Amino acid sequence: MPDTPDFDGTIDRLRTAGGLKWTLHPAAIGAFVAEMDFGTAEPVVRALHESVESGLFGYLPPRLVDELARAWTGFARDRYGWDVPPERVRPLADVVSGLVVAIDHFSRPGRPVILPTPAYMPFLVVPRELGRDIIQVPMARDGDRYVYDLDALDAAYRAGGDLLVLCNPHNPIGRVLEPDEMTAVAEVVDRHGGRVFSDEIHAPLVYDGLRHVPYATLSDVTAAHTVTAVSASKAWNLPGLKCAQLVLSNDADAELWARVGTTPEHGASNPGVVANIAAYTQGGPWLDAVLAHLDGSRRLLGDLLAAHLPEVRYRAPEGTYLAWLDCRDLGLGDHPGEFFLEHAGVALTDGPACGDAGAGFARYNFATPRAVMEQTVARMGEAVHRHRG
Repeated sequence: MPDTPDFDGTIDRLRTAGGLKWTLHPAAIGAFVAEMDFGTAEPVVRALHESVESGLFGYLPPRLVDELARAWTGFARDRYGWDVPPERVRPLADVVSGLVVAIDHFSRPGRPVILPTPAYMPFLVVPRELGRDIIQVPMARDGDRYVYDLDALDAAYRAGGDLLVLCNPHNPIGRVLEPDEMTAVAEVVDRHGGRVFSDEIHAPLVYDGLRHVPYATLSDVTAAHTVTAVSASKAWNLPGLKCAQLVLSNDADAELWARVGTTPEHGASNPGVVANIAAYTQGGPWLDAVLAHLDGSRRLLGDLLAAHLPEVRYRAPEGTYLAWLDCRDLGLGDHPGEFFLEHAGVALTDGPACGDAGAGFARYNFATPRAVMEQTVARMGEAVHRHRG
């Protein structure tokens, strides 16, 4: 099997594979859930085959936990300059599980969770399932660029918020946060004695000219108030294998985790750990090829929107393979995703699912063959044209 991504899949072939993106709405083109249509790296596939052939079906052994930690710390050192002791990197099922443990163990009981919006959809659900209120803090605009509203963030802490959910690179807006703006956020957090859960699952998916800076590396202050969640699942297309990593950046959190972390760590699966190890240690060339392709696709998407949906406002993302489409000028109301599913046969993430700030927007996944992307945007444009008569 050549270690090159498959950029030329067809809709029939993708649907036959049976993933959620292509079967939840079987009559529609899937462009919603954040998974790629390019397979995964050959070393990952090979490692999984070897794992199955060896009969690795029991509980997760400590040697694999240690190997996973070493694999991620080597990757983080090479890509981000972040030098983390391997024992501070712990396995989890996924990043959402990371938010669960951050709320349960690293925030003050009963205090609201602060969530900048638009946000990743489960982040609007999980806190409430755990009995926490959510304070939504809509992000501000600097021209066509989203930025954190520091005054609103300060007000959220004054209203009783404790744990800030930071997402970088940001899902769904695609921002790669700069050190200065994260430092400004950190000053607000520190002023109120708050905590930060930093979702950095999209960190490997940053385009040329930009660099991911882990929030916890900014200063001793951020290291002291942050727990970070990472995974190979987005960059190497592995979300169904259930493996993420919780990175503990201070002694107190590491000591607490030694007491409470046994049960959460059981959520990580053997195949997921094996796949993450292979991705971090051998998947670099495949990832670089995917990033180069996605870079072209994010630019092509701008051209397609200009041709078929010129009233949609779109800023090419700085990271991730997700496009945040401002559809408010199309006259489709607050739920454009519902319109495009019903009238264009295209399944997007409807903006309101990402919070109050998502009304009139939709999230589009462009990690798909370009022929599919062209068909998708053309369908959307035709649906709007028919709607207007």
